[in-house]
Amino acid sequence: MRLHIAFFPRLTFVLPAAFLLVFATIPALAQEPAPRYPEGIKHVIVVGCDGMSPNGIRMASSPVMHRLIAGGAVKWNVRTVYPSVSSPNWASMIMGAGVEQHGIIDNDWERGEYSLPSIVRGQEGIFPTIFGQVRKNYPHAEIGAAYQWEGFGRLFEKSAVNFDKNFPNEDETTKGFIGYIEQKKPLFGFMHLDLVDDAGHEFGHGSAEYYQAVHKADSLIGEVLTGIKKAGIEESTLFIVTADHGGIGYGHGGATIEEMEIATIYYGKGVKKGYKIKQPVVTFDLAATIAFALKIVPPYVWTGRPVKSAFQGFSEPANQYIGKELIPSPEILPGRHLYQQAGGLYVNKTATVSINTIADNAVTRYTVDGSEPDSTSPVYTTPFSVDHTTVVRAVSFDKTGNASPLSVAYYRLVDSAKGNGLHVKFYRGHDWKYLPLFNALTPVNEWTSYEFAIDRSQILSLLGTGDPTFGAVFSGWLQVDRDGDYTFYNSSDDGSKLYVDDKLVVNNDGDHGVIERSGSVHLSPGKHPIKVEFYNGFGGFWLDAYYKGPGVFKQLIPADKLFLENK
Repeated sequence: MRLHIAFFPRLTFVLPAAFLLVFATIPALAQEPAPRYPEGIKHVIVVGCDGMSPNGIRMASSPVMHRLIAGGAVKWNVRTVYPSVSSPNWASMIMGAGVEQHGIIDNDWERGEYSLPSIVRGQEGIFPTIFGQVRKNYPHAEIGAAYQWEGFGRLFEKSAVNFDKNFPNEDETTKGFIGYIEQKKPLFGFMHLDLVDDAGHEFGHGSAEYYQAVHKADSLIGEVLTGIKKAGIEESTLFIVTADHGGIGYGHGGATIEEMEIATIYYGKGVKKGYKIKQPVVTFDLAATIAFALKIVPPYVWTGRPVKSAFQGFSEPANQYIGKELIPSPEILPGRHLYQQAGGLYVNKTATVSINTIADNAVTRYTVDGSEPDSTSPVYTTPFSVDHTTVVRAVSFDKTGNASPLSVAYYRLVDSAKGNGLHVKFYRGHDWKYLPLFNALTPVNEWTSYEFAIDRSQILSLLGTGDPTFGAVFSGWLQVDRDGDYTFYNSSDDGSKLYVDDKLVVNNDGDHGVIERSGSVHLSPGKHPIKVEFYNGFGGFWLDAYYKGPGVFKQLIPADKLFLENK
């Protein structure tokens, strides 16, 4: 078979100019625009203050931080990751992702000792951090970390830093960090201070000593700023002040606003002045923001996003969903203090309710029956009195319809002549991780209490300087007025259990920070035996007991419903 190949004359096509233009623009359409970054930032210095809450900055004498806020950008309500303890949050801040990704779920985490492995492993077998990313992108850069809490040092790649030092106290940490800045002028430097968290645990969040610690941290931040100026890098430095978590009472670890909100301040090169950041921010956005400032493309595995709106020339995200903005909550007085809920216990006397509106250009509406206030509830104008157990709830509303989180105060009024109260037995312990079998132990002290509550000063006087492990058993009778299902709640640090009619209703046992757990039971009218077992392993301690039921909004179990005897 032969193949016959035919040759045709060359054909010439003339295409319209518009058609050619479309083809010419296809490559341009396929290209993404080049990323845009802040200009002129040659140094990023971060100061992290463990346990420093937004309220701590507002209430303490902190002129340096307020000057930074006035001359920079601030986000007052940065959300932390859960649990609200140090290791998960410092890790999230420098790793650009949450606990689900990096696997550091608690303070017991160690390299090679963990229950949840990170979804990827970078240098040294840990989730990639901003320290490692700066080193990867700037191989010859000066990078350093100075930290008061030794545990911070296990969270980043040691091979990524030139300077890595743990100091014994806040003064030595600051001095060492300033010396490093002045001598080496690092591209990226991170300083961790622990004094505020220490004060929160020892004296309580919101105590005079806590605010004094914030004041001291503020002065140390001022010293770092002076060091940056002496180093001659002030005009090209992005300076960030932040924290890992807040606190409530003598501890943290729970899921309350007080524990899970911090403030972050941006100041210096490229930062807007006097700006309040609107976009929602989470702690793991810090690493992404540092990367953004240093023109680093973050690793895909990071979930954090840069807070671009803090910088000049960048607006708030166009597609962000803010919905209704949360404005500051009103303060109901007497306010919450350490372990004491707002309101208070009043024996043989009435109570006066006062409310402070904190939000600008807002009014506060309240209820006295335990229901949640809305736009039709009474507007608070002047203090008023209550002569029986009352739950006051208040919400502030601004002129644009934004509302605050709910504020709640529990006013418990009791007559000492009516037999109210609980029997309390106190036990000494050692190295408890769970509630012991109290029936097998001998109490070392006994007293009566009107409520399921721990008096810290009383406990400390009983413990002295010895082992902080102790237990307490509260027992009495609960008056139930209406038949129905009742839900009980135990909020404790460490473990607790609540029994009604000798049956376990709430199991909140174990070694943990402040956690609330609940359980339900059907109760008939009359008096029912009620008991709470509690223990503290070490550190701060907390105990509250709540209930709700037919016609009863959730509240602290009222003192006037608890009795010493079934009479």
